[in-house]
Amino acid sequence: MKFGTWPLDEAEGTLLAHAVRLPDGRLPKGRKLTTDDIERLRAGGQRDVIAARLDAGDIGEDEAAGWIASALAGTDVLAETPATGRSNLFAQKAGLFLPQRSVVDDLNRIDPAITLATLPEHASVEAGRMVATVKIIPLALPRTAVEAAVELVQRSPAWRLQPFRSMAVGLVQTQLPSVKASVLDKTRGAFEVRLRPSGSHLVRERRCDHEAAALAEALSAPAGGEQLTVIFGASAVIDPDDVVPSAVRQAGGTVDHLGMPVDPGNLLLIGRIGERTVIGAPGCARSVRENGFDWVLNRILAGLRVTPQDLTGMGVGGLLMEIASRPQPREAVVDGASNGVSIVLLAAGRSSRMGGPNKLLATIDSKPLVRRSAETALAAGAERVLVVVGHMEAEIVEALAGLPVEIVRNGRFAEGLSTSVQAGFAAAGSAAGVLVMLADQPLLTAQHLRQLMDRFCPTGEGSIVLASDAGQRANPVILSALYRDEIGRLVGDVGARSIVQAHRSAVVEVDLGPAASFDVDTPDLMVRAGGILPVASPGF
Repeated sequence: MKFGTWPLDEAEGTLLAHAVRLPDGRLPKGRKLTTDDIERLRAGGQRDVIAARLDAGDIGEDEAAGWIASALAGTDVLAETPATGRSNLFAQKAGLFLPQRSVVDDLNRIDPAITLATLPEHASVEAGRMVATVKIIPLALPRTAVEAAVELVQRSPAWRLQPFRSMAVGLVQTQLPSVKASVLDKTRGAFEVRLRPSGSHLVRERRCDHEAAALAEALSAPAGGEQLTVIFGASAVIDPDDVVPSAVRQAGGTVDHLGMPVDPGNLLLIGRIGERTVIGAPGCARSVRENGFDWVLNRILAGLRVTPQDLTGMGVGGLLMEIASRPQPREAVVDGASNGVSIVLLAAGRSSRMGGPNKLLATIDSKPLVRRSAETALAAGAERVLVVVGHMEAEIVEALAGLPVEIVRNGRFAEGLSTSVQAGFAAAGSAAGVLVMLADQPLLTAQHLRQLMDRFCPTGEGSIVLASDAGQRANPVILSALYRDEIGRLVGDVGARSIVQAHRSAVVEVDLGPAASFDVDTPDLMVRAGGILPVASPGF
């Protein structure tokens, strides 16, 4: 492959290295330039382009990504159609993702042009979750490198997806006079949340005094078919002769290991009574926040035996307490109507389909459309309302004068919608979720936005809430802070579609009717909305 700057007279047939914006549209990265493309570039004032010409034996980025991803895929993991040199792979069932580090490393060392990134070892995934991505760095690479990568993963699989299995589970909680019943109720609720991904279910719950004999009696009376028993003690286990391990032995069982190098989660016990696995849960497992208990429980629910060797090998990566980027509680409740959501109103675009005027300065009901949309956002009761501006910034800001909104300036607005989404997310800071709202949807009301926010949950199902119209996905969308890194990787004039596709099991749709699908992209639609466009001027 020959990469460099090519005069237009020599550029036909080359692959464009970077997207080029022209007065009549856009040429995307990776496009094979035609005679018509060359004339458009020339008419747009270009004299040359940065591009690549393939040599004999080279393979384009999309073809290469597709070959490798197809070789990696299998029954439980499927690959999507490649684009811009990338193909993502998705789990087809819930389970534990078990990558083979040596194979992944070997593939990444075949050629710097080939990259494979995966989820961590023993990551818990739901059906539809992205587990890996293949990215080809240059526009093309030698066929021999691609063939070597395909041969490697055909010979040695790069991962295994260990499916969860539905188990019959017993829950035993001990009590002291100081322990309120509400605490035990919440503990059961948090535990049931953890069982849902595997389809496992509680077959019994037993509460008894925090005393070895009483607990032993409870452990000795499992429900029919009970395969796993989890004990929540009223006080922490700090010694092999403490109440919980003593009760396990009195019930005829064995204690395999006490303690683990994961914090929170140090004070975990694992053992067996007959064919049943027994876990003495650490106190932190009463919360739904991730801790060492999740690491052990998920392995057992996937049918893996957890040994003392496994537990003592969890120290690297086991410090969870201070990692702010980890998911928030699965069912966190935030005080107030907002449910932890900030609204980002996108108002930076150039209204190119209007043919001149800026649609957001059109008046509807005697108000600029952008002001009307901002007032709708403010009335919804979100924590904050941020407005991303770019094109005609001064005029947009003036139209918002006096409203308690925060202005976010996007100097990269010409690069596409993704930059405005990224600017809004960055400005939203610690918000649990961000409702991304287009400023050109005049039928939306504050009640519509509240309907979306009512369904939002920081993690799991509801961490993406999507408006729809008669089953067709539309706008707005709420995205959890969990997806901040993925938002940061968006490129070009795209929104969150790829993120929605990568986390389909997290999506909750809310049908808002035509309000979700109607926007005023063209003069005809503006007339239908009752809007009056401003007179075009050189500033537009």
